[in-house]
Amino acid sequence: MTPTITVDIGTTSIKLCHFDADGTLLAADRCPTPTRRDAWGEVYDTVALLDIVRGFVEGLDRAERRAVQCIAIAGVGESGGLVAADLSPASPMILWHDHRGAELLARISEAQRERIYAVTGLPVNANYAISKVAWALARADRPAGDVQWLNVSEFLAAQLTGRRWAEPSLASRTMALDVSGRRWSREMCALFGVDPVVFPPLRPAAEGVAMDSAIARAWGLDEVTVHVAGHDHMAGAVGADLRAGEVLDSTGTTEGVLALLPSPRLDAATAATKVANGLACDGDAFTLFASIPTGGSAFATLRTLLDRDVDELLALIAQAHRDWITGKVSLDRLPLVLPRFRGSPPPQKDAAARAVVAGLQGDTTAVELVLACFLGMARQFADVWDLFGLPLERVKLIGPASSNPLWLQLKADQLGVPLSVSGFPEVVSRGAQVLAHGVRLPWCASDPRDVLPDAGRAAALAAWRTRTARQWAYLAEMPG
Repeated sequence: MTPTITVDIGTTSIKLCHFDADGTLLAADRCPTPTRRDAWGEVYDTVALLDIVRGFVEGLDRAERRAVQCIAIAGVGESGGLVAADLSPASPMILWHDHRGAELLARISEAQRERIYAVTGLPVNANYAISKVAWALARADRPAGDVQWLNVSEFLAAQLTGRRWAEPSLASRTMALDVSGRRWSREMCALFGVDPVVFPPLRPAAEGVAMDSAIARAWGLDEVTVHVAGHDHMAGAVGADLRAGEVLDSTGTTEGVLALLPSPRLDAATAATKVANGLACDGDAFTLFASIPTGGSAFATLRTLLDRDVDELLALIAQAHRDWITGKVSLDRLPLVLPRFRGSPPPQKDAAARAVVAGLQGDTTAVELVLACFLGMARQFADVWDLFGLPLERVKLIGPASSNPLWLQLKADQLGVPLSVSGFPEVVSRGAQVLAHGVRLPWCASDPRDVLPDAGRAAALAAWRTRTARQWAYLAEMPG
């Protein structure tokens, strides 16, 4: 490999890393993702985004900058906007959870929904880009041949190189790609009234484009190639050296559940689960993926709900963990928490769904409520994993949950399999570097540790799930 700067554009923050040629992390920074509200929803501040990346690069010393040979960019899969041939934005750069254009989906018939899944491997949902593309094209004041849809990661790459292209794993999140054929689908474009020319040619992560020489000089860089590494969770799978029989639990603001397949699953039974197919970043494999809207964001929710600062909430989590592993928890005393604080995962995929807390008692403690929330999150993860219908040998976990012992242990006990938890904080960024160079690093490079299930606690949880199954199902059917 070569010395590399990576950019991981997340929902909440932008992670910037500087790696040497061996993949050793030399420097890292994290900045809030620059967004603002417009008349329809939430969009990126693209000027601020570019300034953040430039600021990180210029913060390296001169020798480090001159050694950099590669910039690799990963990011959320459904964000994007129209970009003109002169690289000026021709629409807002829209965030993934913004549902402008959703009214187009209301007109899609059941037969068309089935066909969409059969071609793209995606359930119809306004998160995916094609309805945003149609919305943006209807408002653009430029001809379709001039503008192209770029994911936010691809937009940043275009700004640095003067070239527009699409990366395959990100393309597979647009609902415009024929996932089996690995090409843009004229049929899907026609269904949404979108000219196929709006989607740029596909370029895999390992094929970089030279950085514009004037920009490189202005930033203090020499000759650099720019790579779009792909979808953040899928880049994380590469960083985690994911293998068959394993599942990636990629935790962040949301929680991504990802497995690798030799071919897409486009049958009606899989379509009914609303689990998404996609293209892996690093070769011929396909992905099966589900997003759980409530992940690490639950921490902020609990802070607000309980009116506690960070240290106070961490102390409650630590106490709940001690109570759990020492057998001091009565499961029947705990409230039942369906943790849909930001919407529901498959098979409902309802952005309007909200959390439900049932069974609060007059003497329910803050520790019990915290434990119940993370227990509900572990149960929700297990429910989503059941939709995959795949054998499970172990879970590889990356992201902020790696520092939450309660969440980890509850998940291991709930699933009954070991968790292999990364000790390295930026697995997605490391995945971006190795993708740009067409290599792999073994999972041991992430300094993982095992969190093992306890047979007694697993049995107690299984009995609790049986006792509460009707209540859980009832809460899940509550309207948003």
